[in-house]
Amino acid sequence: MPLLTEAPPRKRPETPPMTQDAPKTPAADSTAPAGIPAIQVKGVDFSYGDKQVLKNVTLDVPQNQVVAFIGPSGCGKTTLLRCFNRMNDLVPGARVTKGSIIIEGANIADKSIDPVQLRRHVGMVFQKYNPFPRSIYENVAYGPRTLGERKKAALDEIVEKSLRRAALWDEVKDRLDDIATGLSGGQQQRLCIARTIAVDPEIILMDEPCSALDPIATAHVEDLIFSLKDHYTIVIVTHNMQQATRVSDRTAFFYLGEVVEYDTTRKIFENPVQKRTLDYISGRFG
Repeated sequence: MPLLTEAPPRKRPETPPMTQDAPKTPAADSTAPAGIPAIQVKGVDFSYGDKQVLKNVTLDVPQNQVVAFIGPSGCGKTTLLRCFNRMNDLVPGARVTKGSIIIEGANIADKSIDPVQLRRHVGMVFQKYNPFPRSIYENVAYGPRTLGERKKAALDEIVEKSLRRAALWDEVKDRLDDIATGLSGGQQQRLCIARTIAVDPEIILMDEPCSALDPIATAHVEDLIFSLKDHYTIVIVTHNMQQATRVSDRTAFFYLGEVVEYDTTRKIFENPVQKRTLDYISGRFG
């Protein structure tokens, strides 16, 4: 396999915009103006059937930053995360009842948006690592193959690049044909991140990606998250407030379906404006 530092940029099937007329915001690793958010959430209400879960949520996620969502269980943070790639569509009766979520110039809450197409732009890493019961190589190559890539040399390059970005290449380069489920838990989670990276998303969502990992594996994934923001915008849900302080640039504190406070992570944890934020981060409730 060629070294990625020497290989020319790979070509893959062009990812079309999510609507024909929607202007495309430059990708996260482009020269986009700093002021253009990767995600804009404007006055969003969300319900599961008759139960309202999100209430008038408004926030911007800046490009090439890590944004953490914190708050007690059931506060709506995971629901909002799953709105960003329409995973909530899989739940009967789940819907955005008001407001908009703008990604690449399109309101992705609109039912005219194809959620499959959306998920090519917005990848997701789940709480429990879930590699396919296939080889390490095939796990990473699966997405590009689905998008139409068939050339072995191109797939080799994609696999190496993705595993390098996921800080896993040096550990698995000599056993790419081994079954992925034979890796350690931390390696499996980094493989799932590599699998997400392989289809070139602009945004990566992470739903408590370290909750099933030991402290050493958690440290590896946290280091990875910090480095990945050079190429992607990342939104992470975490119950671990120390983790939020370590990896995120900005933090949103959710409570009872509302964003109580959203600011730089340093300000949220060192000088919060709202008393409920202070009470939560100091362990007085939640």
